[in-house]
Amino acid sequence: MIEPFQTTFSVPMTCEGCVKDISTSLYKLDGIKNVEANLKDQLIFIEGTAPPSSIVSVIEDTGRDAILRGSGTTDSSAVCILETHSNAVSNKIRGLARMVQVSSNKTLVDLTINGLTPGKYLATIREAGDISQGASSTGGVWESLKAKVLGSEAVQEKEPRGIFGSVEVDIKGRGNVFLDRPVAIWELIGRSMVVSSKTEGPFKREDENTLVGVIARSAGVWDNDKMVCSCSGKNVWQERQEQVSQGMA
Repeated sequence: MIEPFQTTFSVPMTCEGCVKDISTSLYKLDGIKNVEANLKDQLIFIEGTAPPSSIVSVIEDTGRDAILRGSGTTDSSAVCILETHSNAVSNKIRGLARMVQVSSNKTLVDLTINGLTPGKYLATIREAGDISQGASSTGGVWESLKAKVLGSEAVQEKEPRGIFGSVEVDIKGRGNVFLDRPVAIWELIGRSMVVSSKTEGPFKREDENTLVGVIARSAGVWDNDKMVCSCSGKNVWQERQEQVSQGMA
C-alpha cells in the first residue's frame, strides 16, 4: 500500500474561480486526498498518492500550466534528468524521474519518457554516478553483489534493489510508470539511473535509446519558494518553457 505524500505546484491563478476549477478536476483523480490553494502565492498544495506527472496532466487539462515545486519533506525527494549521449540527436533530454520517500524503506518513482523508439525499457540504478561516457561508465547494477543470500541448503538469487522496473514506450515515443521500491533517498543520491532495453551492457555511447542521468536532491514541499533563478535570471515560467521544449513536461 502506498503511503500518502505531499506535493506543491506553482499554477497561474487569477481568482477563486480558478482555484475551484483546478480543485474540482484534481479531486476526480484517483489517489487525491486533499487539495489546498494559495491564490496570493500562486501555489497548489496536494496530499495523496497520485503521481506528480498525473497531477500536472490534470492541471494542464484545465488550460493552465503547472510546475512541481517540491514533494515530500526535506531530504526525502530526488530528481534525475535522463538524456542520451548520442551525437546523432539534437534534443538529448528524453526523460525525467521524480522520486519521493514515503517511509523509512520505501521510495516512489514517477518515471516519464519522451522521444524513444517504441518498446519495453528497463530502469536501473547503477553503482557509480560517472556518466562521462554515458551508461558505459556508470558501473554495474547497484547492490547486484549483495543480491545473493544464503538459504538453508543452497545459494538463492535475490533481485538487486537497483533494478527498479520497466516502462512501455508507445508509438508516439512516450511512456510513464509509477514505481515503488524498498530504498531510501539518501542511498540513491549521487548514483546514476540508466533506462535501456537491457539491464546489463555493453552499452553503446551512440545508442540514442539508452538514457542516463545522475540522481540529485530536490526540494521538499516547503523548501523551494524561489521565483527567479539566481544563475540565469529567468523566472520559473521561462525555465518551464525551456524544459517543455526539451521534452521535460
